[in-house]
Amino acid sequence: MRLNLARYNTLRNQILLVFLSVMILVLCFVGIMTYNLVFNLLHNNAEKQIQQTSIEAMGRIESLYQQVDTLTKQIATDSYVQKLLLNEKLGKLATFNERQALMQTGNKFQVFSNGISAFELFSTKDRRLIPLDEVGLFNRVEHKWIDAANKARGKLVWIGKDPKEPGHYLAIRRVSLIERAFSNGGYLIVQIDPYYFDFTEANQNQEYTILVDKQNQPITSNYKGNIDKIVSEKGTTTEIDGSDYMIVKQTSEITGWTMYFLTPLSTVMKGITVLRSAIILSGAFGFFIFAISSILLSTMITRPILKLTKTMKRGRDGQLTINPEISSTVEINELNTTYNQLVENTNHLIQVVYEKEILKSHAELKALQSQINPHFLFNTLDALYWSLDEKGEEELADSVIAMSELFRYTISSHKQDEWVTLKQEIEHIEMYMQLMKMRFGERFTWSVTIPLEYELVKIPKLLIQPIVENAILHGVGNKVGEGFVHIIVEPSTKQGNLLISVRDNGPGMEKEAIDKIHNLLETGKVYSMRGNGMAIANVNKRLQLYYKQNETNQINITSEENKGTCFTFEVPIDRDRFDFTDS
Repeated sequence: MRLNLARYNTLRNQILLVFLSVMILVLCFVGIMTYNLVFNLLHNNAEKQIQQTSIEAMGRIESLYQQVDTLTKQIATDSYVQKLLLNEKLGKLATFNERQALMQTGNKFQVFSNGISAFELFSTKDRRLIPLDEVGLFNRVEHKWIDAANKARGKLVWIGKDPKEPGHYLAIRRVSLIERAFSNGGYLIVQIDPYYFDFTEANQNQEYTILVDKQNQPITSNYKGNIDKIVSEKGTTTEIDGSDYMIVKQTSEITGWTMYFLTPLSTVMKGITVLRSAIILSGAFGFFIFAISSILLSTMITRPILKLTKTMKRGRDGQLTINPEISSTVEINELNTTYNQLVENTNHLIQVVYEKEILKSHAELKALQSQINPHFLFNTLDALYWSLDEKGEEELADSVIAMSELFRYTISSHKQDEWVTLKQEIEHIEMYMQLMKMRFGERFTWSVTIPLEYELVKIPKLLIQPIVENAILHGVGNKVGEGFVHIIVEPSTKQGNLLISVRDNGPGMEKEAIDKIHNLLETGKVYSMRGNGMAIANVNKRLQLYYKQNETNQINITSEENKGTCFTFEVPIDRDRFDFTDS
């Protein structure tokens, strides 16, 4: 049995097994990630849409509630109502005719709302003025609602279902007497029709809407079951009749009521089944293609080894040095056995010829790598430019050309001169700043000051650009408001030198940070710098390499917090006196 299995322990089968295993893992990972991402995206988008709907619906509820609040406030402050309640408090009871007139006042206000069924007005002595029967206040509502109305000090208090008529709702407001320093003059109870806040309706998608008050008592709902489980649910999903529902709730800051929107996940995730099937089919098709490719590739890899093994077997008659056997695949073990028979006669060739061939291969590889031409990048950018130009995207087309020239300047052949003129360096910097303007917009400006007689002065390529980039990113980028960068080239106080300055109006740096950078530049600890320091250290190191080391060609930093930073250094006008690159 073991011998039969060993026949399949070939290099080809191992490569095939590894390839297929990796492909299965990749397909499973990508499929699961894609499914989860799309699922979460659909879920989040649906939740946002339902949330927006709930906000609009709650706005309508608040508007209806405020209509009741406004109407009851008008009744409570009506002069006739105030007069009768004040007389009641002073012991002068209202007559039958006065109470009838009061009912007419209530009816006059009632016509302004189609949702109010009736008004009830009580004095502080538990006497009902309207309607005309003798039902007491404490027989009408519980004591806790009267206490709540007193604590609300004239604000409308929602009671809920009418204990006398469960199909209606009640709200209560304490009437404050204006002429008695807003003292308690009685209570106004308003009866509201059941359909007043009802905006729900049956639908084919089995979506439910539930509106509850502060005590989680239902006000309106198109869900016929028990809402306790839904109201107590802490998550965003629940199960109703064996189906999963998404819960979106919205609480009003005005009324304290909460609205629940329940939408079936099957409706929200419509189309996810098609996506699942597409992922499975795509994975199966991809696995089939990869399996065929893996078989072809593994065959291509092992075929040369088999041929080499057959070739090496021809040298078994020679004197060979025994090489320790290693445990590996069938092909490698066979190759090692044959190699042990040949190694004694070919040891010298292995040490001389084989090592030379390896070195030669490495040299050829490096030569090929060094011949990689970046012109494909420029050709691609040029093609993109013409495509944008044909579509009328002139601004983007100009940006692509600027980027192409930026790369052409930066990625130059090692055979080209490392030295450029100040004019070339400044043109490169201006193209870079044009690209940066796309990022910062109108709040970024710059200026360049360079006398014409110094435009042909030679400097090392990319000597100024890192500092300009540092000024834009850490100066303009960290500033609130408009920012600018000013590049100045002017004669130095030292004969034969130019002073190059890069100024910005960014937030500046503290003195401790400047001293730290100067100290690191002096000690040469470039590796310890981060952020601003890396660009500064790069330029400073190149100044040391290209020019004689002295105080004038080192970078100097001056900065003032909230006003900006200035980087300066000097270069000789005649670079041949200081150029060590050709020596």
